[in-house]
Formats: sequence, structure tokens, C-alpha cells
Amino acid sequence: MLIRSYVVDGVPRPPRTLADVHILPGVVEACATLRRHGLPLIVVTNQPDVARGTLRRDEVDAVNDLLREALPLTEVVVCPHDDPDRCGCRKPAPGMIVDAAARHRISLSDSVMVGDRWRDIAAGRAAGCRTIFIDQGYAESVSEKPDLVAGSLSEAVPAILAMTGREGAEGEAGT
Repeated sequence: MLIRSYVVDGVPRPPRTLADVHILPGVVEACATLRRHGLPLIVVTNQPDVARGTLRRDEVDAVNDLLREALPLTEVVVCPHDDPDRCGCRKPAPGMIVDAAARHRISLSDSVMVGDRWRDIAAGRAAGCRTIFIDQGYAESVSEKPDLVAGSLSEAVPAILAMTGREGAEGEAGT
């Protein structure tokens, strides 16, 4: 929902090279608006292709470095595991969210998890966050009901600001 996914048989796949990374329209502006309103922006991402051996960790890190350069992100947290690993960080488990919230002293009940996969919404719910599903039309259903469905991050910004009580907080605590 930040970058274009490559959809194969209705399932999104990550970019394979830096040249394949394309930030979606409106994402730069949406992230800048959220930061201006004092919200930390933490990306939590499953990268099971690392565990599967089809993508190297340094390739994942290069994409995340590019995102950090282009967007005002607070942190990018990566789970390199696959389902058989049964780790607590792979979404839908809430581990990445809970750990990041602790590191940054963020109240999860005052937070919003935004994602384009069912695992994002389930992880957000399990962590105690409000949730917004960005519907990209993938061939999978959302098992947990999100608080809101939007077509893009830009479309979700007003709801995020309302859910976090930041509608009038522009300029507060933003970095």
C-alpha cells in the first residue's frame, strides 16, 4: 500500500529489484501529512521470501532504505520468517507492532494499523489498534472486519487523523 505490488494469480508479490520499486501515487503526500500532525509512521512488513530463499535480506533492506529516503518513516520493522517458523513477529501475530510500540512509547489503543492484506488487519486487531484496510482488489478475503475500508492511503488520511484525535494537531510533535 506504499509501493506497487506485482500481483500474480491475485496475490501480491514484492518488487525483486530497486528498479521495480514504485511508490504509489499520493503516498509521499499522505505520509508527510500524517507526520505533520505528529504521528509516528512505522512500517511492519512480512518478508517470507527471505526464509524461502527467493529473496536475500540485503535486497529487502535496500528496498526499505529507499523507502526511508523517500518517506518520513519513523521505523521499518521486518519479519523475515515464513508460517512454518511460527514466530511471534510474522503477521497476523502482533509481535512487530507490540515491540515497535514499546520502543517508541506508543499507545496501541490510540494507534491505527493500515494495511492491504488480511494479515495486517488481524495483526492490528490482535495488538489492540484500530484498523483500516486498503482494498487493492487482491484475490483474498479479510478475515477480521476493519474499522474502515479505503481505496488508498491518501483516502484514509482524514480517517486516521480522526481516529487518533489529530485533526487539528498540525505541527505538534512532528519530526
